Amino acid sequence: MAAIHLSFDEPIPTDCLGGAATIGNFDGVHRGHQELIAETIRQARNFNGSAIAITFDPHPQQLLRPESFQPVLTTLAERGRLLEGLKLDHVVVLRITPEFLRLTAREFFDRIISKGFQARAIVEGFNFGFGRGREGDGALLQKLGEEAGVAVALVGALEFEGKPIATSRIRGELLAGNVVSAAAMLGRPYRLQGKVGVGQKRGQKLGFPTANLGEIATLVPGNGVYAVRVHHENKSWPGAANIGPNPTFGEQERKAEVHLIGFQGDLYGASLTVDFVERIRDTRKFSGAVELVEQLNRDVAAASRVALATESGSSCGTPTPKFGGR
Repeated sequence: MAAIHLSFDEPIPTDCLGGAATIGNFDGVHRGHQELIAETIRQARNFNGSAIAITFDPHPQQLLRPESFQPVLTTLAERGRLLEGLKLDHVVVLRITPEFLRLTAREFFDRIISKGFQARAIVEGFNFGFGRGREGDGALLQKLGEEAGVAVALVGALEFEGKPIATSRIRGELLAGNVVSAAAMLGRPYRLQGKVGVGQKRGQKLGFPTANLGEIATLVPGNGVYAVRVHHENKSWPGAANIGPNPTFGEQERKAEVHLIGFQGDLYGASLTVDFVERIRDTRKFSGAVELVEQLNRDVAAASRVALATESGSSCGTPTPKFGGR
C-alpha cells in the first residue's frame, strides 16, 4: 500500500469514502498515535468501511510560523511507512496551502470530514485542534458530528511516567539525550538517517574509523556518546555514535559520527540508518589522543555490552505507557 497524495480540494478516491478516519500530523507515529490508529480500525470495522489516516504536507507550522518550526522526528516518507505498517487501509497525505489553513473549524469539518471523505466515524486524541487557529476542539467536534451523523470517538491521553505522550515531549527527551525514555514513548528506538560524507579521518588514524553523517532531515539528539545499531544494505552492526563537537582537537562544529563495531569497508557516499539505544556519556575534552583512545575503547566496550543485552532482551524493561483520565 502506497500513501495517496492529494491537494485538499481534489476529489477523494472512492475506496477512501464512507469509512473511519483519524486526522493529524502524526510526527513520530508514537504510541499515542498508535492508539488512535487502533481505534480507527475498530471503528471502521463497525461500519464495514475503510480505516484511513489523514496527514499533511507540509507541516502546518511551516506555513503558519516558519520561524518557530522545530525539526521533525520523522520525514514524510518514514511517517507514511510507519502508518502503513499499522494495518490501515489507506494513508492520505493532504498537500495544504494558506487557503486550507484559513478554513474555520466548521468549514474544515464540512469540507474534509463530512463531504470530502464522507466519514462515518472520526477518531481523535485528547489534544485535537482543528480549523483556523485551532479554534475547534473535541467538544466542537462531537457537536458537529452529532449534527452530521458522524460518530466521534475521542481517545484519552496515553501516559508515560505520569504525563501524556506527545511529539513535543519526545523531542525534549531526545534533545536531553534521554533516548531510552523517547523509545518507550515511540514504541521503538529513535531513528536517524543520513549520508556518509568525508570527514577529517581522525578516527581512522586513532583506530576507530567513523562515518560522518550528513543530509540529516530530522531532529538530531543532544550531544553525547550513544550506543546505537546501524543498518546498511539489509545488514546491521552495533555501534558507538558521537553527537556534538570534538573539543579535544579544538573543533566546535556539531557533527554526527558513527563507529560501526566489526565493520570493515568503505562507507563514503552510503546511506545509513542509525537507531539510538542508550546514552553512554557526555561529550567532553580530553588531554590528548592517548586519553581519548583509552576512552574510545571504553565507549566501544560499553556499546557492545548494550547491543548484546538488547539482542538477548535483558534491557527491554522500559515502563509501559498507561491511559490517563480525561
